[in-house]
Amino acid sequence: MTSLLVIIVLVLLAVALWQLTKIFDLTQVGSNTDNSQVATDNDNNVQGYLMFGFLSFIYIFTIYGLFTWGNLVLHTPASAHGATVDNLMNITWILIFTVQAITQVLLHYFAFKYRGKKDQKALYFADNNKLEAIWSVIPAIVLAGLILYGLYAWTNIMFIDEDEDTVVIELYAQQFKWTARYAGADKVLGKANVRLIEGVNSLGVDLSDPNAQDDFVVTELHIPKGKKIHFKMRSQDVLHSAYMPYFRAQMNCVPGMVTEFAFTPIYTTAEYQALPYMVEKVANINAIRAKKSIELVANGETALDPYTFDYLLLCNKICGASHYNMQMKIIVDTPEEYAKWLKDKTTVIQEVKKANTLAPVDGAVGVDSTKTMDTVAVAKVDMK
Repeated sequence: MTSLLVIIVLVLLAVALWQLTKIFDLTQVGSNTDNSQVATDNDNNVQGYLMFGFLSFIYIFTIYGLFTWGNLVLHTPASAHGATVDNLMNITWILIFTVQAITQVLLHYFAFKYRGKKDQKALYFADNNKLEAIWSVIPAIVLAGLILYGLYAWTNIMFIDEDEDTVVIELYAQQFKWTARYAGADKVLGKANVRLIEGVNSLGVDLSDPNAQDDFVVTELHIPKGKKIHFKMRSQDVLHSAYMPYFRAQMNCVPGMVTEFAFTPIYTTAEYQALPYMVEKVANINAIRAKKSIELVANGETALDPYTFDYLLLCNKICGASHYNMQMKIIVDTPEEYAKWLKDKTTVIQEVKKANTLAPVDGAVGVDSTKTMDTVAVAKVDMK
């Protein structure tokens, strides 16, 4: 509602300024004014100085933005390949800012230097092969270097050695949640198909596949520090994108196909929470939350909970109304903590059997609660 009122006020202000302009024009009727609409030397001088003013605005706002919002960008990468991604990004930013600084200064300077003057004629020449070669060859070389480095980085990041000892995890996307399936001790995920989705088998795992017998499903992702994690990704409905910003990892989840990504985490959750920059960031966020909570409590609302940093798996595609809320917590454990976490996990097969176990019913005849039902058949109990 506040935004709507602001928009209405801005529209009314624009209308008022427009009307004032018309009134000013009416006050000039009968005065000695130049209506030729041909720019004079004074007009050109004003435009030339305005170009310098706009150039100053560009750089002042850029510097202000760097100091004001520079701390909001991602900081230390939490994966082994993250430094390569950040390095490529930093090189790109440096090139962009350097070229922008040079070209904008030249553009606005020449706009001022060669502004229109009475009786001055512009020098015209059809072409200059040397200049054209310079401004064509230099960008081509720079772009070729960036592309080659990018391809080299992408190849190294995306290479997955099938013989390497990895943790194999399936990320299953659906509106609007994530589910993770671990391959178990055999390091191989069982087959799955959306047509097999039924009851607790929400991922459509093929229960007859030998490789699926030790697979288990979780809604909170745990991964061990220092070991490569091989993600295989599926989508049940629409296009999603598995985005793990602190690990510099992102891959689309496409219905009907399996996509892959792998990385090695280098900080546990506890270690990353203890990094000085993260401690300061969390403290700043909590200071803002505490200030907001005072206002909420004064209005009879619930105060905000303190913020604690956690790695998150997000969806980076606008996949529907609750896209913003599609996330899963990621916990990076030490190898010992991860091994302990694995011990009490229930496989998909065990979950299905448990769900299909017929519970005893008071007054039922011939019911044996120790036997399990088929995943499709439902026993009919004859009540007397």
